[in-house]
Amino acid sequence: MKFSNSVTSIFLMAHSAVLGHAFLLSSPCCLVGHSLCSLRTSATTTTTTSRGITTGGVASTKTSSSLGSSSSSSSSSSSLDSAVGSSSSNSSEDRIAKLSPEFQAAYQQVTSALLASIETPSMKAPLIHFTQEYFTACYDAYMSGNKDIDAIAAAKNIKNAMQYAMQYGLHEKYIFGVTHKALRGRDPEQEDGNTVDFYKFGCDFFRPAIDIEKSLVLGQEHLDTAMKQIEKGENVVFFANHQSEADPQVMSILLEKAGYGVEAEEVVYVAGHKVTTDTLAIPFSMGRNLICIHSKKHIDSDPETKPIKQKQNLAAMNGMLRMQKEGGTMIWVAPSGGRDRRDLSTGKVPIAPFDQKTVDMFRLMGNKSKVPTHYYALSMVTYDLCPPPDFVEAGTGEQRNVRFVPCAIKISPELENVGGVESRHLFTEHAFQTAQEGYEECLKALGMED
Repeated sequence: MKFSNSVTSIFLMAHSAVLGHAFLLSSPCCLVGHSLCSLRTSATTTTTTSRGITTGGVASTKTSSSLGSSSSSSSSSSSLDSAVGSSSSNSSEDRIAKLSPEFQAAYQQVTSALLASIETPSMKAPLIHFTQEYFTACYDAYMSGNKDIDAIAAAKNIKNAMQYAMQYGLHEKYIFGVTHKALRGRDPEQEDGNTVDFYKFGCDFFRPAIDIEKSLVLGQEHLDTAMKQIEKGENVVFFANHQSEADPQVMSILLEKAGYGVEAEEVVYVAGHKVTTDTLAIPFSMGRNLICIHSKKHIDSDPETKPIKQKQNLAAMNGMLRMQKEGGTMIWVAPSGGRDRRDLSTGKVPIAPFDQKTVDMFRLMGNKSKVPTHYYALSMVTYDLCPPPDFVEAGTGEQRNVRFVPCAIKISPELENVGGVESRHLFTEHAFQTAQEGYEECLKALGMED
């Protein structure tokens, strides 16, 4: 495959570029490198997220004769500006200018390889933008003291993401069933020859962009209770708000922090059509246990396919029921049917209301399973990690942004069974109110609200 062969060289070229810059800066024989080291001064800078939260970093102030001014770099920058569009060339320069020479070298090599390898012009700008965002987030993580990430590791992560996206999201597009078992590469015979641990890939990709030290897990005692219920063979359903495409990875990483890394691998996520059809999202979804449905927000977008989507949703619910009948199933579902969106008038991000029919369906499935099923509200603060577009887009291929920020989750006490058959809406309202209170608690604990 042309792209896969080309993109595999990204890591090697980036590695060479980083080593080359390191030599140039440290070798006493290189007077230009030595002079630049002497002229470079450090200044504290801050990166402002969409909520106005700032993360510290260090920016290098360079002379106009910086290492990136060679003719080859100039040619690469010209191609890059062309790919992202003239209107955003200044912002792209601003993003990359703050990187260290090592990160800049790796970034330039990655983007050069991408530009040379992508045959579909419309894909170049979003992939380059995503690469810019990811390198910037990794650099912020590195400067914060996270030594598990460096320029070489960032380049390797991007190489893996792009290779898998092109292979499984485009050329040999992976088709998800109504339910999907995470592909871990542990049993190639059962996974059609797969040897890749896509769960680990997804976690390793987003881990550097999460300020884990400052991230929070609230409601630890309720999480402990839920895990004991799972251990007894009972079922647990988390009714969660949804803010970022990386929510499953955040869930895993924060459950690891709370001492439940093994259990995190078994969570089943209810997934909408975007995460199983979008080129970049597909490899991340391949590493997750999924129940694949068409959300309420998108099921009516094409009247001709609505009956097919409804049939698929019914099959997905039957698949979920089989899981619950086996017991010991832990399900994450966003009853809003999509991600929380920023309120443009206030700049704040309220959580989207829970859909009563969705909540009712999960309670019905719990009853039909004949296995004790427990329900919890799960509040998530992940918006700034990968902010979604301000408006719902029916198609795939949205622009991806990545920020190095802390995240938080709050597990509520087990939800009280209020409402009964005639007043089912009371349970949904109770679940939503509980999630909202937990969300506000997370924001305050992170210092995002007073």
